[in-house]
Amino acid sequence: MTTETKKSAILDLYEDLTPTAILCIFCLVAIVFVSVFAPFIAPFDEAEIISDESFLSAGDESLILGSDYLGRDMLSRIFYGTRVTVYISVTIATLAFFVGSMFGFLAATLGGIYDATLSRVVDALIAFPSIMLAMILVTALGPSIPVLIITIAFIDSTRVYRVARALAMDIIVQDYIEVAKVRGEGYGWIMWHEILPNAFAPLAAEFGIRFTYAILFISALSFLGLGVQPPHADLGALVRENMQGLLYGTGAPIYPALCIAMITISVNLIVDWFLKRSDASLPDEF
Repeated sequence: MTTETKKSAILDLYEDLTPTAILCIFCLVAIVFVSVFAPFIAPFDEAEIISDESFLSAGDESLILGSDYLGRDMLSRIFYGTRVTVYISVTIATLAFFVGSMFGFLAATLGGIYDATLSRVVDALIAFPSIMLAMILVTALGPSIPVLIITIAFIDSTRVYRVARALAMDIIVQDYIEVAKVRGEGYGWIMWHEILPNAFAPLAAEFGIRFTYAILFISALSFLGLGVQPPHADLGALVRENMQGLLYGTGAPIYPALCIAMITISVNLIVDWFLKRSDASLPDEF
């Protein structure tokens, strides 16, 4: 790709941006910034007790968002909680995306008994309620961060598998795939040089969807007490441990819940914009 072509592509991308997409991208950039630089921009350490009083209101004792149930700075806790949530969710989405797409492509490429066996196994796993299966596995193995990542990625990879297989099944019957087979190309070459480039746009959107599902999933488990354990906390754990703050009229459990909503809504709207931009047949309503 020449320099002029790259400039033209960037200009087209900029012109296609809508106000909603710009706002969502700004929110996502802010979230990434907080996740990366939380130790440097947080006013206090995440475990540092600042006040003897719990559930201080916003602005009391110079605490911008008040304090939590132990008297720790709520703003600092949210910065660190966002960092934990985003890091874990990105790892889960990446692992689920890689495993699910690899086996989905493999099933569509090999076909026959391999496709049937993999698909039936995935169907059996999807038949279990996701949250119930995760609770069983996490309770049995212990609620550590590696266990949470592997468990949720394993569950989410079944959804990615179905999307990747459906895309690959439409691509595998194209003429250029037959040409590649006649040339003597192997299954691996066909999967990564023919199927993946042609399925990239919907799979990229699926990655964004898996990312939001991972955030909601890990937050739900943390709210139930099976997620990230103290002294660290993700946004879901911050909501759970500060629920009593509602009785004192503070926003301690509301602030992390708003952060969860902002992240998931921003990513979903960006994915929506990306899909409509990559497919001209979709109505321009975004």
